[in-house]
Amino acid sequence: MKYVSTRGEAERLGFTEVLLAGLARDGGLYVPEAWPHLGEREVAALAGLSYAEAAFRVLSPYLREAVDAPDFRAMLEAAYATFAHPATVPLVQIGPNDFLLELFHGPTMAFKDVAMQLLARLMDHVLARGKRRLTIIGATSGDTGSAAIAAFRGRAAVDVFILHPKGRVSEVQRRQMTTVADANVHNIALEGTFDDCQAVVKALFNDLDFRDRLSLSGVNSINWARVMAQSVYYATAAANLGAPHRAIAFSVPTGNFGDIYAGYVAAHMGLPVARLIVATNVNDILVRALETGRYELRAVTATQSPSMDIQVASNFERLIFDLAGRNGNRVAEMMEALSATGAFALDGAMLNAARAFFSAHRCDEAETTETIRSVHRSTGLVIDPHTAVAVAAAQKARAAGDIAAETPLVILSTAHPAKFPEAVEKAVGFKPSLPERAGDLYALAERYEVLPNDKAAVARFIESRASAVGREAAR
Repeated sequence: MKYVSTRGEAERLGFTEVLLAGLARDGGLYVPEAWPHLGEREVAALAGLSYAEAAFRVLSPYLREAVDAPDFRAMLEAAYATFAHPATVPLVQIGPNDFLLELFHGPTMAFKDVAMQLLARLMDHVLARGKRRLTIIGATSGDTGSAAIAAFRGRAAVDVFILHPKGRVSEVQRRQMTTVADANVHNIALEGTFDDCQAVVKALFNDLDFRDRLSLSGVNSINWARVMAQSVYYATAAANLGAPHRAIAFSVPTGNFGDIYAGYVAAHMGLPVARLIVATNVNDILVRALETGRYELRAVTATQSPSMDIQVASNFERLIFDLAGRNGNRVAEMMEALSATGAFALDGAMLNAARAFFSAHRCDEAETTETIRSVHRSTGLVIDPHTAVAVAAAQKARAAGDIAAETPLVILSTAHPAKFPEAVEKAVGFKPSLPERAGDLYALAERYEVLPNDKAAVARFIESRASAVGREAAR
């Protein structure tokens, strides 16, 4: 299995190199050169398996040449042993043909744990084999950072630097990052938005001298392994609801387009996906793009679903690569237009191809609150605001006829409601309690650095604390 960059200039790499590189050296994102395929029997056989065994069967084609099968099985077993639910990602029925896929039973109570716990073990394995170390940098709108820190804390071969937008994540999200005392963990509160954090991270990766000197690697969903790992729960949910004998639809709360792109990956592997619903809050660049064909940046609005307060949806570039016939030059031109003008356009053929897979619906703040309230009233379940956005979008998709009534619809529930207590209390009148596994976050001291929205300032901070400085040059 080889991987190519969406911008067409970087060299083809194997899985190990892609895992450690994160972003391609031409600024693009890595994708498989060709999609592996799961036949109908292989999809059907996923039903009822342990999550670790299902993941082994779905993911092995992506890294078979890079990691021995027994080692990979052990990593998967260890990764998902950290989850509090025996099913790892259980399905819960909330309507006649509607289901929540609970992705928040991991260490930090958010869906990012599903991929991050595996990513850390894969990186550890590769680094130990090569006697190397890395400087991991990432941007977070709330959940990626805490999941990365939980997965990589205390690991000898990595230093972790996470940028979050100051004052724009929930208190629980912030404390899950900033109360971790391990020496290899460094938190940066950037004075800006998530898009600013993401822009700084990408700029550091594109500074090739800095990147090489510090042995940079990424854990955002720009890293192919993150998206790859997330494709598994689409496959297991579909198989447990009757695939391949019937198609399944999914509604996904979407900011950076990584989680829903994982559903697109699963579909290309042979999973019968009836429809992928892009669910956004008022930061609706993806809804506007799929409605009009114009992808145009606007100011970011702070909402009660902060992990979706994003305008630059990085993983959309991976979809564009396919829509453009895998023409890297075309993608590079579109990304250059975005950088220069804040916008680019999909032509008619590209837009029609996107619409064949995706529907898109927007949910405002009042709708989010009402959805939390109505789900609690009808089912007794308490959901977080990101899940509420996906529920509301699913309801709109049903009403619009995007999905047939007899089609099972899986709504990705991406975070535990206790991570957003104020938003939940506003809707249902009480604050949900943190699970015991969260510990006493409010009693622990916080540790983070406030930095300006400036690449040079962030680079100086990282270089002054990274253990990998100069080590690659000395090899």
